[in-house]
Amino acid sequence: MGQKEESMNIRSAAIIGAGAVGAYFIWGLKSVPDLDLYLIAEGERAQRLKDDGVWINGEIYRLLVKTPEEAHEAPPDLIFLAVKYSSLAEAADEIRRAAGPATLVLSLMNGIDSEEVLAALIGEERVLPAFMRISSNRENNRITFDPGVTAGVFYGERDGNNDTDRMKALQELFNRSDVRHHPVTDIIRQQWEKYRANICYNLPQAILGVGYGAYFVSTHVEAIRAALEEEVVKCAAAEGIELLPAPDMTRKYPPDARYSTLQDLDAGRRTEVDMFLGVLIEKAAAHGITLPVSDTVFHIIKALEEKNEGIFAFELPAGAQRERGTS
Repeated sequence: MGQKEESMNIRSAAIIGAGAVGAYFIWGLKSVPDLDLYLIAEGERAQRLKDDGVWINGEIYRLLVKTPEEAHEAPPDLIFLAVKYSSLAEAADEIRRAAGPATLVLSLMNGIDSEEVLAALIGEERVLPAFMRISSNRENNRITFDPGVTAGVFYGERDGNNDTDRMKALQELFNRSDVRHHPVTDIIRQQWEKYRANICYNLPQAILGVGYGAYFVSTHVEAIRAALEEEVVKCAAAEGIELLPAPDMTRKYPPDARYSTLQDLDAGRRTEVDMFLGVLIEKAAAHGITLPVSDTVFHIIKALEEKNEGIFAFELPAGAQRERGTS
């Protein structure tokens, strides 16, 4: 009889991305005894992390920063991927260069396709589906969140069988940490339900520049939200996923709360609309489905990004006068 394979034991973990989600895991895992925790970064981003650290809830955290090649010298048991969607391709390549044959990867990004991208690069067997629920604010490199109300990380095997070595290893790690965690048996459906919530609540307020309370005082804002939801549900059904009814969101956040897409536009940053609506429209097209509302909102947010970048900062020639329009 062959020797029994040794169970997975997570002794080292690396984080790629030090925004809100990465910061949560820095905060939650930093005090775990005997865990080798570090950041993976290179170039200007690595230097910035070394120089400035990461400010989390008013406290500065300084972790060791390794390049992917340095990390690969003793590959981490676990990698958390916590970057913006626009950085997915770059981060996936860093994972390819840093990971070893037994490295497990958790993608904590919003959306529904980052695991597909990673699986194509390093193999599906090394990627465990997961997502985060966190409400946070970011100003420059200062990140704030309330640990008491942060739901944390949700994770599970695609087939719902959570009695696997890697699920047990993750639960053991998280149980020794301050990370709130939820092993679930329907991870893909729950990913889609978070995706739906992000699209339906993140994006209408972003195109209008209004707080969260607008959904509950304006029938027009609510109509945009409902139309987007209908298109997400239609696409999910085509993918073989039946979404549960959306929960009541009326009093979930303060009326002036601003989701991440509006925060990005406020700060002049590129948004994650490609991950939200770009992917949805692409998946729908593969099934021969058109999503007119999603398509329109996608282009509006893209135009707002261009506006932030000054593409529409037109100036009249010197001495010219602007004519008054008439109708």
